Formats: sequence, structure tokens, C-alpha cells
Amino acid sequence: MRRAAPGMAGHAGPRIVLLLVLAVAAVLPATAAATPESGPPRLDAATWLLVDLKDQAELAAHGASRRRAIASTTKLMTAYIAMSELKMSDELVVPRYDAAPAESVAGLTPGERLTVHDLIVAMMLPSANDAAVTVAEGVAGSQRAFVREMNSTATDLDLGDTHYSNPIGLDEKGNHSTAADLTVLAQDLLADKRFRRIVAMPTARLESGSQTRTVENTNTLLGTDPSVDGVKTGHTLDAGYVLVASAKRRGVPLLAAVLGASSEAARDAETERLLDYGFSLYDRERPVRRDGGEASVSVRYEDEPLELVAKRGVGVEVREDQRVRVDAEGPEQIEGPVAAGERLGQATVTVDGRFIDRVPLVAARAVAAPSIIDRAGGPLVVALIAGAAIVILAFVLFLLRRRSGGGAGGGRDPEERMRTRQERIRRRGGGQA
Repeated sequence: MRRAAPGMAGHAGPRIVLLLVLAVAAVLPATAAATPESGPPRLDAATWLLVDLKDQAELAAHGASRRRAIASTTKLMTAYIAMSELKMSDELVVPRYDAAPAESVAGLTPGERLTVHDLIVAMMLPSANDAAVTVAEGVAGSQRAFVREMNSTATDLDLGDTHYSNPIGLDEKGNHSTAADLTVLAQDLLADKRFRRIVAMPTARLESGSQTRTVENTNTLLGTDPSVDGVKTGHTLDAGYVLVASAKRRGVPLLAAVLGASSEAARDAETERLLDYGFSLYDRERPVRRDGGEASVSVRYEDEPLELVAKRGVGVEVREDQRVRVDAEGPEQIEGPVAAGERLGQATVTVDGRFIDRVPLVAARAVAAPSIIDRAGGPLVVALIAGAAIVILAFVLFLLRRRSGGGAGGGRDPEERMRTRQERIRRRGGGQA
């Protein structure tokens, strides 16, 4: 569907923008497996949601706005507030925390000091409740005050179906959220590269505190699926098994939230099914190919336009409902000399208006500098000018020749002609006498 666009690019002249729109819906899938046959999967879970992190498109959902207990994914908000209000190097004092036997803890000792970074690592990887309580009391002075701040922040983030009763995620009346709200909060956190690095670690070492500790990530998909790079697990009796998982394949980042799975194995398997389905919706399109003719530009003094080619190719993964657009821009006309490969413009690739890449457009061939004959208008014009000059010159010579040969007295003044005439009369009179 690509075609050269005339009047594009060059050295001089007003700038123009040419549009090349590719309808991705017309692109055939690369393989039969790339196209889902039966639509979104139905999971062994209570609710779920899958979104594209690039354009926030909802790819699959079931009960995504249904409120449920969310277990330790509550700690996403605890981490969000800590990273918003504290430096990662700040140290907080561990308070006394009496954990129940089944709770996840990092074994922190009351009175020891840990950095905010290590506390967030302990919250996100082993889902340590003692680390979450340390953050809550370190930020707000008490868990109750911190919970008020959590709910205020949820309102600010427009998480309308989220409410917190504790900073940990233990089952408690009023501690709930939805798959939709969890994906919004996770996206805000993933925008911070510090958070992305933490949740992508299968294991980590806590260097601060009274002793060095090694912790493991409860997100076991990190070890079984190389494309998974976060985010947070959770489990309580009310919540069931919960996982908010981020993954990237072929440059496509997806975020899944699965709530209320029946087991850890079901949580992981159903999340993988959801991710596999999402990635199957994308095919690779090459809207710009290296050395492909993207446009052409008129050349002054030449009839043949100059083709402009892309210096490199651009590939992008797109869904059937997305449209790829190539905008080429540059001056209207060029004049030589132009070297082959010289940059004369650029092509910008977007998907549904979202910027993807920008590629230089270069001359496919060299263009020589125009000659004097070219500047004069070409051989025909020069021949016409020469012929006209010859005619004018001949006419001038004719006039000069006629003037010089027009009568004996043609070149003498009146007095001389009078004397000559009188002399002729006198001679005739003398001859008669």
C-alpha cells in the first residue's frame, strides 16, 4: 500500500507534510497461530482484566469492575505512597509487629533501621507484612493515619472502586479493589523505573538493617516465563489467589490482573493463558522498509523526479483494530547538486496517533548541478535565443549597408553638396561658350 508521494523533500522551498495511511486490518496474519480462533479465554478465576500498556486498550475482561478482597496487592498502594513521599535512601525504624503464623514477613527486628528501597523490595518480593507496617508508621506515624492517606491517594488517582482498611492486605471489611483499579495503580507504579527494576527481580539482597537478608519473589512466573517482568502476588481466604502481572513480547507490553484464582498453580496458568491470548492479537507490520521508495521530489531543471528512500526500516506490532500512518515531510523542490544518500527529509511512523519512530529519507541517486544551458531554459530555448540573435544581427547589417550605399551625396553635408552642384553648372556653361 506504500506509494511514492510527489512534491516531497529537498533543499529549499516551503515545507509540506504528506500522509501515507496503512490499513492494518488488510494485513494477513503471519501464521495461523497468530490469530485467536475462539475469542478471549474464560479463566478459572473470579475476575480478570488484560490491557495494552501502550494505549491502555482493554483486550480481555470479566467482572473487571467488581469489588473484591485483593490480599497483598494492597501493598501496591503502600509502595506508591512510600516512593512518592520518601527518598529511597531514607532509613525507617522497624516498629514492633506481632505477625500471625501464616503471615508473610521478612523477619525484621524492632528497632533496626532499613532503607526505603529495601523495605519496598521486602514488600514486593516476599510480600513482607512487617516491612509494610514499617513503611506505614514511618510515613504517617501510625497505621490508621497511613490508611487515611491511602484512601485519599486512591481518590486522587480516580480509583473509584478501591478502599483500604490496612496497609498490608489482610482480610478486613472495607479493604477491597477491582481488576480495573489494580491495573491503573500498577501502570502508575511501572512508570517509575525504580519500581520496575524491583518487581522484575526473582531474588534480592536487603543490605540495610542489622543483617543482610536474601529474599525471593513470590511471583513465580518470573522464573518460568522470560517475558514476565512484574508485578505483585497476593493470597488470603477471602481474596483467593491474586496476581497482577506485566509482560513484554516483541516490544508489546501487556498488564494482566487475575483475581480469585483457586490455587497458586491456577493463578499462574490462567495468567499465562490471558497473556498468550493478548499477544496473539498482534502481528508485525513494516510500514517503512530500508531503501524502500517512500516519496519523490521534483528536481528543478529536470523532468524526472528524485526518489527518496528510507535509510532504515521500521517494524511495529499492531492489532487489527489499529491503523499505522507514515507522515513524510520536507521541502517541495530541490536543485542540484545532491549526493546519493544525502538526507532530504524524514518519515514519522505513528499507530493511532501514538509516536513510534522517525526515519531519515535520503536521495536514491545523485543530482548534478544545473549547467548554464539548464539555467537558460534548456537546449531548445538556447537555440531559439541564438536564432533570434542571428535575425536581429542580419537586420542591423542590412540597415547599415543600405545607409552607406544610398546615393553619391548620401554621406556629405549640405554645403559640400551645394558647392559640387555649382561646380557642375559652371563646367557646363564654359563648355557652351
